[in-house]
Amino acid sequence: MKWVEVKVIFEPKDNLDLCDLITDSFYEVGVKGVTIIEPETEPIEGWAEDALKGSDFYAVIGYFPDNELLDKRCIQLEEFLLKHNVKVIYSTIDEQDWAESWKEYFFPEKITENIVIKPSWREYKGNKEEIIIEIDPGMAFGTGLHATTSMCIQMIQKYIKKNDTVLDVGTGSGILMIAAIKLGAKKVCGIDIDEVAVEIAKDNLNKNKISDDKFSIFPGNLLQNIKTSFDIIVANILSEVVLVLLDDIKTFLNPGGIFILSGITEVNKNLVIDKINLLNFKLIEVMSKDRWVAIVGGDFAS
Repeated sequence: MKWVEVKVIFEPKDNLDLCDLITDSFYEVGVKGVTIIEPETEPIEGWAEDALKGSDFYAVIGYFPDNELLDKRCIQLEEFLLKHNVKVIYSTIDEQDWAESWKEYFFPEKITENIVIKPSWREYKGNKEEIIIEIDPGMAFGTGLHATTSMCIQMIQKYIKKNDTVLDVGTGSGILMIAAIKLGAKKVCGIDIDEVAVEIAKDNLNKNKISDDKFSIFPGNLLQNIKTSFDIIVANILSEVVLVLLDDIKTFLNPGGIFILSGITEVNKNLVIDKINLLNFKLIEVMSKDRWVAIVGGDFAS
């Protein structure tokens, strides 16, 4: 498959809020993993021996598959960026070249006090208290470093109980499924509308030595084809899709179960909270980071 590298360049004199805005714009068009290039950027000491030298400019790079959605995604991205002083450069690359260009910029990173996201091709010596999630994002399915993903993992860590069952809606790279298993889940299930994501998620669970009997992943839209209920349902998807998901989520929650929702912008936070209240769910916690929101709710039927 061919891929299109989309590089959004902006001037160093611009403040870094613009970097966040560009990153969020990629996320809004469905690209959950981006590369951020900054002048003289150096990774944290001790985390990687083979760091790249810094760049002369600021840029955010994302990758679009060269398919029927390409033109629509490019137009949407440019509409998001229309009012800002940026330069957008498109380059077509092969999948093999894509994989190598991605690997250059992805290093291990702590996302909670004891959870580390480690690229499968990097070395990292953790300590026995750390939970290490090994990930190969593949295509454009996210590294786990976006604010929405890290908040989801923090909420899973906070609320999961031993032997819970977990459903991940829009699983992408499978990182939330891996986190749930490593934090004590008995079994996890993932669903994603993209069949490529399904295969990538399976590979990542296998990389983390999670046995086949502990997980299942299949293609589908939202809760389509789900036949059982779960203790936790987590969805890191866009706000408008979260609103649709909430209509059916109760059917698939065990009594006393919770849901963790992210991919929600600050602007849309109240829309989601209002929908949660309208459906008589209990609002448990709202967390914000970098203009994104994660919401925990529950069904506490006896």
